Amino acid sequence: METEQIFQMQFVLSLIVTAMVGLWWVRPWLARTDFHDGLFWLTVPHALRHLGMVFLVPAVVHTDMPQDFALEAGYGDLAAGVIALLALPALHYRLIVALPLVWLFNIVGTVDLLNALPQAHAIPFFRSAWYIPTFIVPVLLVTHALMFAALFERLRGTPAGRKTAL
Repeated sequence: METEQIFQMQFVLSLIVTAMVGLWWVRPWLARTDFHDGLFWLTVPHALRHLGMVFLVPAVVHTDMPQDFALEAGYGDLAAGVIALLALPALHYRLIVALPLVWLFNIVGTVDLLNALPQAHAIPFFRSAWYIPTFIVPVLLVTHALMFAALFERLRGTPAGRKTAL
């Protein structure tokens, strides 16, 4: 198999596994959980997105890593991660800025990931950063989807008989 085929296979399989866990286990658990607490736990992986800066470290990725990808992925992850980091205490303390911060980092983070996904020209240069797009990005995509679903459900109003849930 070629490098890009292996990458695509690993990405898709990780996305499938993460989606199954998200739909079959996390979503039902979140439906029984307080809205802010559920968003808090979905936000935690995103608060670690500063790890995406590794694409700018020549000792980790190939020295010929395309700079357009490295800069966009690194700083896009950093921006989403910092906003998520700000959202955590806001969610914990139920501050009025909590939901706007969650909306903001979900939009910034999703745009960042969707921008990076089609940039297959960077795949051969990932080296030891390979785990980020093949394992962590699927987790981030699924948690973004779960959060957007929760936020839109909240905008529509909580269905009768359900706890303020995701």
